[in-house]
Amino acid sequence: MQRFPVSPGERPEEPDPRTESADTATATIDEQGIVIGWSDSARRLLGYTTSEVLGLPAARLLADAVADTTRPAPSGQERWSGTVSLRHRDGHRLDVGLLAHHWTSTGESAKWLVVSPVPDRPRTPWTEPMEEWAFTQSPYLMAIFDTDLRLLRANAGMERVLSLSEDTMRGLRLPDIAPDPVSAETERRMRLALETGEPQQVGAFVRHAGRGGEHDWTTSLAPLRDPDGKVRAVCLSAHDDTGVGGARRRMPLPTEADALIGTGLNSARTAQELSDVAVPRLADFVTVDLLDPAPGGSEPVHVPAAEPVTMCRTAVRSVLEGSPESPVRVGGSTVYPPLSPPAECLATGRGAVYATNDAVIARWVAQDPGAAWVLGHGTHSLMTVPLRSGGSTLGMAVFGRHRRPEPFGPEDLRLAEQLTTRAAVGIHNARHRSRERTNTMTLQRSLLPQTLPVQSALEIASRYLPAGTESGVGGDWFDVIPLSGARVALVVGDVVGHGMRAAATMGRLRTAVRTLADVDLPPDELLTHLDDLILRLSADEAGTEGAGDAAGGIGTTCLYVVYDPVSRRCTIARAGHPPPAVVSPDGSVYLLDVPVGPPLGLGGLPFETVETELPEGTILALYTDGLLQTREHDVDDALDSMFAALARPAATLETVCDRVLTGLLTHRPEDDVALLVARTRVLHDDRVALWELPPDPSVVAQARRLTTDQLTVWGLEEAGFVTELMVSELVTNAIRYGRPPIQLRLIHENSSLICEVSDSSSTAPHLRRARTFDEGGRGLLLVAQLAQRWGTRHAPIGKTIWAEQSLTGQ
Repeated sequence: MQRFPVSPGERPEEPDPRTESADTATATIDEQGIVIGWSDSARRLLGYTTSEVLGLPAARLLADAVADTTRPAPSGQERWSGTVSLRHRDGHRLDVGLLAHHWTSTGESAKWLVVSPVPDRPRTPWTEPMEEWAFTQSPYLMAIFDTDLRLLRANAGMERVLSLSEDTMRGLRLPDIAPDPVSAETERRMRLALETGEPQQVGAFVRHAGRGGEHDWTTSLAPLRDPDGKVRAVCLSAHDDTGVGGARRRMPLPTEADALIGTGLNSARTAQELSDVAVPRLADFVTVDLLDPAPGGSEPVHVPAAEPVTMCRTAVRSVLEGSPESPVRVGGSTVYPPLSPPAECLATGRGAVYATNDAVIARWVAQDPGAAWVLGHGTHSLMTVPLRSGGSTLGMAVFGRHRRPEPFGPEDLRLAEQLTTRAAVGIHNARHRSRERTNTMTLQRSLLPQTLPVQSALEIASRYLPAGTESGVGGDWFDVIPLSGARVALVVGDVVGHGMRAAATMGRLRTAVRTLADVDLPPDELLTHLDDLILRLSADEAGTEGAGDAAGGIGTTCLYVVYDPVSRRCTIARAGHPPPAVVSPDGSVYLLDVPVGPPLGLGGLPFETVETELPEGTILALYTDGLLQTREHDVDDALDSMFAALARPAATLETVCDRVLTGLLTHRPEDDVALLVARTRVLHDDRVALWELPPDPSVVAQARRLTTDQLTVWGLEEAGFVTELMVSELVTNAIRYGRPPIQLRLIHENSSLICEVSDSSSTAPHLRRARTFDEGGRGLLLVAQLAQRWGTRHAPIGKTIWAEQSLTGQ
């Protein structure tokens, strides 16, 4: 309370009846600090009657010395609030919250009105929460959205405006409830309110179901905090401003139109957004026509005025139901004759305003009977405005007025040109991204395996879904690589970034993986070589323009799995990639515990290989993170859904793939999704023969006999001659150049026969051409000529030389 000086001689005024309240103690104090008004509630609060208080200094009501309990209000202050200690008439002390207003009466005398609630007065009990009443009965449109921007509550205003019940809308996002360009912008602002904790404003012009016409909204978005100050939700409150400020509707500023036009990389959508923004605030109807791109994909720079122009009607909007002003439906073609206003607009690249009684309009209608719509429905004013971007002409928009009486003017033309320029930029970007996306998808599909290789170790099915978002196609890939010894490698990778660069990097990595797999590198060593490759790609691209977009693939993830159907062992290593899911034959589902290595491209960090034995019939699911990182699920829920889909019995792996995708994806994925599902098979003992051989040259003949006998058991006598020769050469080399122990192994796959000789020496054999008089050196050359393919693989101790021959036709 302000410290008021006492100056007698001024008669107190009667209390203003407007200040009387049944629950509020009020006192009026003049500029000299004298009490000139006292309410009955003030009497109940302090015990003083009106006659006892009027004319006294207000300071005498204070419980403490004036200097200790009050402070002067700042000069010019119109309001003060705080807690003051007052003395009751009976002497006891009261700490009272006061609110003081400095105001001037009709007679120009300034005074202070001091108010305080009466704490001990009984209140009327409330049987319903007023907060709930305020929310549900507010004339404003109100809704509450959670941190995932899904609707939690909606009041009657929201239900009335959108013609939807709260139960119907609950759990949906705003663009799902009202698919309108403004909804996406409003949702973006809601996310901003959640992230920053700051209120947001959206001035939007939206349509809604069940109500005619258009409405202007002033929309506020307020973050809602819990007692700890953490933002838990956002409250949307909208007020209908339609009709405010006269009959002229509010036209959005160009900066606001930027948020409404070009919200997606789709030409037709952008053209429709232009129409939706312009009608009815600028025009009563709009048509948007686009030129087809040239065969090479380039946009036309110049359109001849002396030739007919064929265009595609891309968007229409009218205040009249059914848009009768446009006889051509969306998607249809329209032809503008030479020298007509639309043709002139395209040829000159400039907008123009016409009255429908102008001679040029009459000539157009006379020249083209199909243009009679121009004069229909009372149309009195037209604008033709080109859509131009980057020096190219993309199309044209026609704006018309028939319901609004005022004709178009220069300011309207300027605003229309701003809107069409914004739309042209969006359409140009959409077409560019569409061509880029098509080229990228073509490249990507050419780099992915067209068919899965024939092999006996695994039954395999796969799926690949490119991203459906504007970010473009990514660099996800998968591959199936047959290895020696009937083994198979499975690989799934995800190149960071999107677009042509990511697809090209993916192709390089896939080629590198195949090359490294051919030399039978262990999974951890293979990933180390890939890591080095990414570093070299980054170094090569460091000096090129835009190389930083993908940084040469730094951050790429990869999972590499090798399965051996003979030992049933699965060897795995991963570089920042999600681990594979496993479905055991009994139906249990789990993630393999594979130590996660760093993403590729960081350099110098190790990768770790683990081995596990998988029973026959086990299902392995390899996938990229686009499968789990969806807007419908968080990662834990997505894993649960994937586990449920994998656990359900299925006749084929194709069905398993379909179940996983449909269980996790309800929309086109926001990131590429690669899924590779494999069921293990086993080569049993009756398909594998293994012998330990002493390091004695005389054992070569015994090895040939053992081979012949085994081929007889398998019914492969026709392969005996070739196989004996290969076994003889390989065993001889192992005895001559290798170290014991020496092993000979034969593997009979469905369509091939594999011969392997192992020893403990790490020295790799070299294929060379023997000279005419050399007594040796022809063994490996002979093996290479007899086998379909051959090679060497190294183990931690020793090596194995293998040769595979096809049994097809034998």
